[in-house]
Amino acid sequence: MPKEEIYEQLRDWLKQTWYNLPETDELLPLIKANYTPEEAALLTGMPFKGMNLEDLAAMKQMEPEVLRQRLDAMARKGQIFRSVKAETVRYSLNDTFFVNYRSAFWPGLTDERSQAIAPLANQYYYHGLWDQWDQTRHKGLRTLPVHGTIEDTREILPYEEVLNVLDQHDYFTVSVCPCKHRKNMDPDFPDCEYPTEVCLHFGRLGHYIVENNMGREITRQETEEILRKSAEAGLVHGVSNMREAPDTICNCDPCCCIMFEAFHKLKHAEGMAPSNYRVRVNGETCMGCGLCVKRCPMDALHLEDHPEAKGRVTVIEAVNGKEKKKLKNKTGKVSVVDPDLC
Repeated sequence: MPKEEIYEQLRDWLKQTWYNLPETDELLPLIKANYTPEEAALLTGMPFKGMNLEDLAAMKQMEPEVLRQRLDAMARKGQIFRSVKAETVRYSLNDTFFVNYRSAFWPGLTDERSQAIAPLANQYYYHGLWDQWDQTRHKGLRTLPVHGTIEDTREILPYEEVLNVLDQHDYFTVSVCPCKHRKNMDPDFPDCEYPTEVCLHFGRLGHYIVENNMGREITRQETEEILRKSAEAGLVHGVSNMREAPDTICNCDPCCCIMFEAFHKLKHAEGMAPSNYRVRVNGETCMGCGLCVKRCPMDALHLEDHPEAKGRVTVIEAVNGKEKKKLKNKTGKVSVVDPDLC
């Protein structure tokens, strides 16, 4: 069978997932960048739901051991999901979104395959793939707020809600952020200035990632430290929008994150599922420093001139052993929330 036809058959099969795959100039080249012709032929017809090796071998008319070696190799490339259930190894085909916007970039590789996928995936995102999410109510991520008022640049802590997610798990992993790495691999985009090893995964997904060299296992304490440093850097905690035991916490930046890009560049009404919290500014104590304006990833805050505020001193009482502070408004400005955005 000609190679072009092999890839077209895989493309048609990948369209059977819950993701719509718009026909653009990037789609077929993206599939070719991801899979060799041999991989494409094998994966066409591969179920998207886990199946044991014996049943797959019968379906593909292959020797189980030969098939196992090929599937395990493709699991290490993020093309196949390999898991163990009731002591039985099961395999399933990863969808196009999972491969191109997650697993291909978790390891942080700079090999030829990664370099080929990155620009195609970026353009496919802009040219139609993400349009289907505009009217979707159930977004892939929901935001978790940052705990505490802004007193200075050093005292921003993750909300207890983030820790509540961790309480549901006993296995923690970290990978390179696929959004940041994908942009860093694309010569048409500037390098991202934010920390990159900040993508947290738990449970079954975490095991899959570590077993296939896409990330590393870390402790609960290391997980909390990554969350703390991410908050200090201005990243937003985005948790997988699942009812029970979310398996992912992304630490998202406004320039690379596909969820924020949906809002900023594709002009979707929302990028993530809305948080249950809303920002509030205390105009009587605002220092006018502009830190909250700079940190807000939704551009929902701005500074307005309030001359009467200039020189005003706010006393921050001592809490939890911290010293009392006096903060002065030196700018004559006050932060204001845009009600249309928050």
